[in-house]
Amino acid sequence: MTMQIKSTAAAASATARADLSGKHALVTGGAQGIGASIARALLAQGASVTIAGRTAASLQAAVLTLQAEVQAGARLDYVVLDVSDAAGVELAVAKVHAAGGAIDILINNAGQAAAAPFLKTDAELWQRMLDVNLSGSFHCTQAVLPAMLQAGWGRIVNVVSTAGLTGYAYVAAYCAAKHGVIGLTRALALELATKGITVNAVCPGYTETDLLQQAVQNIVEKTGRSEQQARAELAAANPQRRLVQPDEVANAVLWLCLPQSAAMNGQSIAVAGGELL
Repeated sequence: MTMQIKSTAAAASATARADLSGKHALVTGGAQGIGASIARALLAQGASVTIAGRTAASLQAAVLTLQAEVQAGARLDYVVLDVSDAAGVELAVAKVHAAGGAIDILINNAGQAAAAPFLKTDAELWQRMLDVNLSGSFHCTQAVLPAMLQAGWGRIVNVVSTAGLTGYAYVAAYCAAKHGVIGLTRALALELATKGITVNAVCPGYTETDLLQQAVQNIVEKTGRSEQQARAELAAANPQRRLVQPDEVANAVLWLCLPQSAAMNGQSIAVAGGELL
């Protein structure tokens, strides 16, 4: 496994609040979309942030984009890792700890989605959905938890999906994996309830990301609908008749990370305009 870290710092904004000053966050899948928005929100609150992903080039580009948000005394790093590789995650987290200090906040955001009718969902697709979406959260949480327990403080937020709270046709493997993350969230929240560590899940509906664009293209290819029609079909699931924006998901994640949110534990919060009531 290859692991690389870069660091940068910028002057603090005079108006920025520093509710997370002195805290170190690891955001998986942090190079783009929801992950990059979460990283930006955490940086703006004074946290040091390490973004993680599988491609160094995309992580480097994200660092350049995000560096203006870094507050005085904080750091912005990146690490190349594959969340489905348990040994690789353990090694990467150890190196991140050595370079930037213990991780206080873990955002399990890395994920993949694939659609297929159930009878065409082969063992490889099934296992891949479990490996990335469920086992990835497990591996990263196990790697960072000892330091959180030693510190007596921590925040773990699993970015799941409304697919973790309800069913959707043609994505049985994805739904099963995401439901598993909700179960993991609830069980671990109870186990850690007296340890100063909270565990919660944020469940976005259809959100304006590269992953959604892939879903749009899939609809276009399989149904012959136009891209505009495909996007409208996805937006229709939201009672607000629109797609969720990455910053809206990031705001929910940030709130759960704040010291003031210590009573929030074991919750699965849908960010979906009222889709699930």
